[in-house]
Amino acid sequence: MFAPLDGVRVVDLTHVLAGPYCTQLLAMFGAEVIKIEPPGTGDTTRSGGPLPDLNQQQLGLTFCTQNTDKASMAVDLKQPEGIEIVERLVAQADVFVENYRPGVADRLGLGYRRLLEHNPQLVYVSLTAYGQDGPIGHRPAYDHVVQAMSGIMETTGTEETGPVKVGAPYVDYAAGQKGAMATMAAIMEQRRTGEPQRVDAAMLDTTLLLMASTLTATANTGTRPAKLGNQAASGSASSGCFETADGLLAIAANNDRQFRDLCGGIDRPALATDRRFAAGDERQANAEEFRALLQVELKLRSADAWELVFDGLGVPASRVRSLDELIDEGQPAARGLLTEVDVGGRSVLLPTAGVKFNDVVPGPVDPPQPLGADGERLLVDLGYTTSDIATLRAAAVI
Repeated sequence: MFAPLDGVRVVDLTHVLAGPYCTQLLAMFGAEVIKIEPPGTGDTTRSGGPLPDLNQQQLGLTFCTQNTDKASMAVDLKQPEGIEIVERLVAQADVFVENYRPGVADRLGLGYRRLLEHNPQLVYVSLTAYGQDGPIGHRPAYDHVVQAMSGIMETTGTEETGPVKVGAPYVDYAAGQKGAMATMAAIMEQRRTGEPQRVDAAMLDTTLLLMASTLTATANTGTRPAKLGNQAASGSASSGCFETADGLLAIAANNDRQFRDLCGGIDRPALATDRRFAAGDERQANAEEFRALLQVELKLRSADAWELVFDGLGVPASRVRSLDELIDEGQPAARGLLTEVDVGGRSVLLPTAGVKFNDVVPGPVDPPQPLGADGERLLVDLGYTTSDIATLRAAAVI
């Protein structure tokens, strides 16, 4: 079993998507992750998702997606006894992860400096919307708000539609991945130096670097990015989305070889030597004229037919698919992106880590746990007696 983080204990005070996805990746790589949730309700995503029977069990599909392989403790952090439980956990842990707004962890008594008193070698990770500093660092946000702030919406739409956000919560999951990468780097650095590590990861930073080439172009020239719609970022005359007889086809013919093969594939080889299109500069100067000629040919056949033609020629192309179509076609299964997990009495498909190591994709081993399922066991490990636990339960601390 691939488990490079075996022996690493993570105290997880994250909720919703980005933070829990960060800690889930750590769990898939072998870490022991202890998720702390409010008693009664737990993570707000426990009741979210399209499967009502799981929602009723507080094991909603939205929660399951990023909370496999974690122990669950229900702890009221508004009570001093609850904070003491977390402090004891941190004293025995390697990593602490939180995704509260800046300042909230400090007000709870769980800030970086405070927890170093309990564990001087701690890796302390904060994953927030805008980071711990800067003029807007204090603000809360969710995925679509960060999309609006970052400028990605402004480049995604067209002049006709106006700005359009990316449909899925890409920002949350990308930030979770960045957080997991940073956490693993911090663990290595802590072991190399023996010094505690403070990781400050932000959703906005992640989003800006997801469009790094656009960011650097604007930062260096001051120009506002254009609304590209379905045009290719390369700006190539022979790249973009085009209509076919029955749907859209995305094509990326960016170099001269691909351009020549594209022209041959549409049975217009002479276009590759036409003085208007033969060289890169001329091709760009006459891009609209070439796209109009290409569009005429593409409308003669289906998107599926053209996809096969261009695949045979080594020209990157894809029919614009829906997600359910792609799943049905089998590529995600071939890559091991989903695996069956028994949750609440039913089998559901949940994400793996999505990368192969020696031909094996790390994935969930244990299903998401019912709220507080591991609390008593962990409290006993921390030295709490049966009487102590009964008192904590009576006071609604756990």
